[in-house]
Amino acid sequence: MAYVINKEECVNCGACEPECPVEAISEQGDVRVIDPDLCTSCGACVEVCPTDCIIAD
Repeated sequence: MAYVINKEECVNCGACEPECPVEAISEQGDVRVIDPDLCTSCGACVEVCPTDCIIAD
C-alpha cells in the first residue's frame, strides 16, 4: 500500500524527498507528491514529515 501526501497539510518543506530510497517523491506546484507506482511503503518519508501529512493510502 503506497503512501500519499495530504496536499492541504503539506507545507512543501522538502524533508521527505531526500529520504525516499526509490525517488518516488517529487514537487508539483506548491506541494510534494508520491508516485504510487514507485512507492514501496517503507515509511522513511513519514518519519521525517514535520506536519504528519503523509498517510497510507
